[in-house]
Amino acid sequence: MRLAIAIISLNLLMSFNVTMAQTAPVDLGNSPDWTLTTTDGTPITLSEAVAEQPVVLLFWATWCPYCKALMPHLQSIKFEHGEDVRILALHFRDEKGDPIAFIHDKGYDFTLLENAEEIADLYKVYGTPGLIMVDQDMKIRFNLLKVPQLELPNTGEKTSNSKKAALLAPYWAAELRKALQ
Repeated sequence: MRLAIAIISLNLLMSFNVTMAQTAPVDLGNSPDWTLTTTDGTPITLSEAVAEQPVVLLFWATWCPYCKALMPHLQSIKFEHGEDVRILALHFRDEKGDPIAFIHDKGYDFTLLENAEEIADLYKVYGTPGLIMVDQDMKIRFNLLKVPQLELPNTGEKTSNSKKAALLAPYWAAELRKALQ
């Protein structure tokens, strides 16, 4: 019995060390530079924004259940990191929603940028949500498209997108938190 416990403990310790080794910054290439205007008319240039702190880019739409599930987690990250991280909410692929009202009503502390289709294309983000983190050297350190897929439990029933989103959003936020550290 003691041998089994020792082997299990050793395996856990080894997996912990492997996990720790994987926390080194990941370089997913250089980010393109671009400028968009906020809803109040202020131009935001990415290279200027990242000069102050890492920037999280959220490509989203008001109708997206995955975006809706992820946004509270991003707000939590914003609270944790304060001025050490900035979140730009790049609204795209949504002709009917009101992104200004959505952000305001939910109380999110994100900088809203509308009409971000061209910027999404630069990052090859064609669906929602897109989630990218750019560091102060204009290096992409996180891209949701590069995160390993989480295997959701198979219940034998069709799972709604809202339920899938509720299961995936905390995982995605945890992976982003790792990249921010």
